[in-house]
Amino acid sequence: MNVTTTVIPAAGFGTRMLPAAKAVPKELLPVLDKPTLQHIVEEAAAAGVTNAVLVTSPEKRAIEEHFGSSAKLRERLKSSGKEALLASIDALLAKVSIKTTHQLEQKGLGHAVLQARPLVKDEPFLCQLGDAVFSGDVSPARQLIDAAREFGTAVIGLEEVPLEKVSRYGIVGGSVVRDGILKLDTLVEKPSKESAPSRLAIAARYVLTPAIFDCLERTTPGAGGEIQLTDALKLLLSREPIHGVVLKARRHDIGNPVDWLKTNIVFASRDPKTWEQIAPLLRSLMT
Repeated sequence: MNVTTTVIPAAGFGTRMLPAAKAVPKELLPVLDKPTLQHIVEEAAAAGVTNAVLVTSPEKRAIEEHFGSSAKLRERLKSSGKEALLASIDALLAKVSIKTTHQLEQKGLGHAVLQARPLVKDEPFLCQLGDAVFSGDVSPARQLIDAAREFGTAVIGLEEVPLEKVSRYGIVGGSVVRDGILKLDTLVEKPSKESAPSRLAIAARYVLTPAIFDCLERTTPGAGGEIQLTDALKLLLSREPIHGVVLKARRHDIGNPVDWLKTNIVFASRDPKTWEQIAPLLRSLMT
């Protein structure tokens, strides 16, 4: 299985980040010096992905502009000798071709993924949710793509959560292939702790086969008229094997102000120069 494309759903309104996300998409809110979405595309690129499909909306033109060319900005930076400030985005665009498609109606995560079908066609693809970044030595994209190549199936990224929190997540069950890898036999959306098949939650990263698109088209909208990706995955599981991989990296959400702030602090702690400036402030606030 050769995975060269990632699909990143980024069309939601980001209501939990209002008013900050009213004019600036939450996916462009920075984690240190880069927008969250750039971190996510960089994760995919480091795993060998060469095409990124961003599922966005007409109201979020700033996402397309971030990955586009700004002649005036470049000219201003060149004249002041600061061209290096765009080095990270230039390096990324040299590795990855960025395409966008629009989700014109807010009809759920599954519906957003379905909008990528004309660009993905009949190829397997990585899927990365736009409100989570990861830290660690081995990225989720790398882990999942390697597992997909080994098993030749769709693969879901997993993280272990406390029993009292399983009702917040999609939870999987299955048989252990080896440490950290399961062959799945069930997926349950937000189960009670009494009925949960495990404490392994779906963790914002997937490698999906093109069969998921037919499953999404056949998935009945649920609460709020939304098409849920987990429901489509249940249908896919009835048709073909799916494996789950416990991710080695740590997940960081940016979907609400507190989690976004925590994520920035964690990423700052990984950069010695930045942490040297931040740590004294944090220590003073704790006294």
